[in-house]
Amino acid sequence: MSIQSRLNSEDGELVITVEGRFDYSKHQDFRCSYKDQAIDGMLLVLDLSAAEYMDSSALGMMLLLKEHAEKSQARDLVIRRPSPAILKVLEVANFDKLIKIES
Repeated sequence: MSIQSRLNSEDGELVITVEGRFDYSKHQDFRCSYKDQAIDGMLLVLDLSAAEYMDSSALGMMLLLKEHAEKSQARDLVIRRPSPAILKVLEVANFDKLIKIES
């Protein structure tokens, strides 16, 4: 599976990992990875270290995740370890101003 989520109650994190291509074909799996999780007060982590490609639909999915985090009163949302190419896409789209990015 190219989208996985892992709830770490001890650290208060929900980690969503994307592997391979992050595009519209992953929309349903991506949404399912967080929509039924109780994330009040938790840190949401979008781990892109294994993602090889990202298109504009992935940016839209990330905005939906950010909206969900805010509505569900998550503590914060961070993007973790994007590749240099994906980081460039995020910076061009000004996502570095919307969501914290950890190298």
